[in-house]
Amino acid sequence: MSAPPLSADLESGLRRLRLRAIREMAPEVLLTAKTQRWTPELLLTTLVESEIEARERSNAENRLRQASFPVTKTLDEFDLSISSIKRQTFDYLSSLEWVASKENFVILGPAGTGKSHLLIALGRLAVEQGRRVRYFTAAELIETLYRGLADNSVGKLIDNMLRFDLLIVDEVGFAPLDETGTQLFFRLVSGAYERRSLGIGSHFGFDKWGHFLPEHTTAASLLDRLIHHATVVVTSGESYRMREAREKGGARKS
Repeated sequence: MSAPPLSADLESGLRRLRLRAIREMAPEVLLTAKTQRWTPELLLTTLVESEIEARERSNAENRLRQASFPVTKTLDEFDLSISSIKRQTFDYLSSLEWVASKENFVILGPAGTGKSHLLIALGRLAVEQGRRVRYFTAAELIETLYRGLADNSVGKLIDNMLRFDLLIVDEVGFAPLDETGTQLFFRLVSGAYERRSLGIGSHFGFDKWGHFLPEHTTAASLLDRLIHHATVVVTSGESYRMREAREKGGARKS
């Protein structure tokens, strides 16, 4: 037996209330409720729970799009057995307690040692748990802030960025910053201080940051705010990508 369509008035009312999930599934649910003699409470509960689930899925999808992750990475895919990161540190980062406490996570180390993977995977987990996340490379961030500087909207841009629970800035130091770029980066870090969490990734140890942050006083103030409430992880070891390429090459030869 096919489910009869909703009356025009009922469908119109559900549209006005933006209850899309209920509108779409109500005909089938009403037919099932009638044939199985559901109580009114069970019928109402089923429809309301379906609407809530649909909205939660939609919100999660929107948050994931908004995060702008360049690739999909998960914590399950992170091979801790070949990483220099300790299990205790990994478990703490995965708990996202540092995000709840509005603290920072800074990961430094050579290329290919899992920095971006971990940052993106933690960001994705935060999205799944209902938090708002935004990912930038440092170059993308500074370019965005420079555009805001050009049209006098940089303050509004930074305010909008600080609405995210977690702001990830990866590849810090890939390109040197001029004094203006350093000042813009400082404004963001200063604005986030004790208000929002930052996830920062860089190939360079803090002793090398002077090479791409030209203004010493601003650089010192930036680092002071960045690491005051932060978990700092320094990775080491061979590049995962180089190891994988070598293993694939060996497999082809054999």
